[in-house]
Amino acid sequence: MKHLAILLFALCPLLSASAADKPAHLFILTGQSNMAGMDPKLGFEPEAKIAFPDADVAYIKVAVGGMPIRYWVNEWNDIATKNGVDVAKAREKDKSQGTIFYPQILAKFAAMLKEHPNVKSVTFCWMQGENDSKTGLHAPYADALKQLIANLRRDLKRPDLNVVIGRISDHERINPPAWKTVRESQVAVAQADAHGAWVDCDDLNNKEIRGVMTNDLHYTKPGYELLGRRFVRQAKALIEGKKPAENGRPE
Repeated sequence: MKHLAILLFALCPLLSASAADKPAHLFILTGQSNMAGMDPKLGFEPEAKIAFPDADVAYIKVAVGGMPIRYWVNEWNDIATKNGVDVAKAREKDKSQGTIFYPQILAKFAAMLKEHPNVKSVTFCWMQGENDSKTGLHAPYADALKQLIANLRRDLKRPDLNVVIGRISDHERINPPAWKTVRESQVAVAQADAHGAWVDCDDLNNKEIRGVMTNDLHYTKPGYELLGRRFVRQAKALIEGKKPAENGRPE
């Protein structure tokens, strides 16, 4: 027994080193209310365990309801101006003129990276756009989203960053033309990106309200669970060099 104990003690550093060397897939989950409403433990995490059984999966989440994309993109003012937006009017009710959430992503990612240094992949999952649709700020949306992705690839030093964009649902009650533009922009940005995919959310928000089936702004509990699973499934395809589901509904 004494010799066994000594052997196990000697092996401990080797076991620790093996755990530290385990490959890691890192995720950034960010956006507004429908990302905030997604509990990763109910869909995302179980799917990740299935998708990556031999690797660690870690994520950070930065999501707050009712937030426009400009709170993630430092260059938004210039982008909006080029797209014909009166920036002063668009931002006159802003509590902050800065990029509130982007610095949070960088700080949380740096902390996650210390715990998972053996990075095999990084995937950016985006679920936002309702605010820009409702407020008529759809024109600069595509350029702003592309800038956000470029900024992350630069600042995280991950030119191979994978991108999975959740397309806002078929709610479309407020400012339908703008809503349509943002939806189309999200799919177009994803499809034009060599490391991009998108997720369909049109079947995640079907609710019965006062006896009438409605395409609600927010998703059902099963809808949020499926959202998390779809993010992982599309990411897995990208990570493995396979073609993600073109219809946004990976099986």
